[in-house]
Amino acid sequence: MVEIKTSEKEIEYKASVDERGNLVLKKKSEIKKGKKSRASGANFELKVRRDLESKGWIVDKWTNNVNLEKQEIEPAKRKFNPFSKVMTIGTGFPDFICFQKMGDYYKIIGVEVKKNGILDKEEKEKCKWYLDKGIFSEIWIVRDSGEIAYEDFKERYGKLFN
Repeated sequence: MVEIKTSEKEIEYKASVDERGNLVLKKKSEIKKGKKSRASGANFELKVRRDLESKGWIVDKWTNNVNLEKQEIEPAKRKFNPFSKVMTIGTGFPDFICFQKMGDYYKIIGVEVKKNGILDKEEKEKCKWYLDKGIFSEIWIVRDSGEIAYEDFKERYGKLFN
């Protein structure tokens, strides 16, 4: 731990080294905020999963991602946390693949859970790719507006399809 003193107050930093060998200083207060945000996001994701299952959907974690350069689906990269010695699996996009029986057929949708409901540019491109290729019939974006709010990607970003 490195402490840097300022005239106003003391700010604590945690020193680490990135993959290139560069020193990285992170504010301890920001580290705590990040932990809380990740935990909150994971809890909301679990809440969404339970809600979808209660509505008759079969829900599974989507462990693939789209490589936009190669224009193909590939397994999502796993992330390793060296401190907890844990390999994170669920880093695919979208978060879930959901099935529901519709007569003789199944409806297959992708569900991306975002607390704020906002997709970045790359995520929008990936959603459009999945829909153009017919991988999913719909992609839902789920946001937390005090309760679970589902929104169809095509309805929200329809201008991308014109």
